[in-house]
Amino acid sequence: MLTIRLSRVGKKKQPSYRLILSENARDPWGKSLEFLGNYNPRTNPSVVNLEAERIKYWISKGAQTSATVHNLLVSQKIIIGPKVKADNVKKKKTKE
Repeated sequence: MLTIRLSRVGKKKQPSYRLILSENARDPWGKSLEFLGNYNPRTNPSVVNLEAERIKYWISKGAQTSATVHNLLVSQKIIIGPKVKADNVKKKKTKE
């Protein structure tokens, strides 16, 4: 399944992200099918450069978006709909 998701790039403690299209099981830092834009949350205001036509094309072909990318696309008015809860925190296992 194709997924549109973020891939972290940049220096230590200075993250910026690429929006990529890749297979769901592939490594986000590995080879991707297409580069769809970039996002820098550290600037004020955040810098977002997205290829809206290509994103809409891939979504129409059945590509899924991660929760964070979905919320980013809704805030940039590329797709219409409510934001979704993006909660990927893993709980630590306690030793007994």
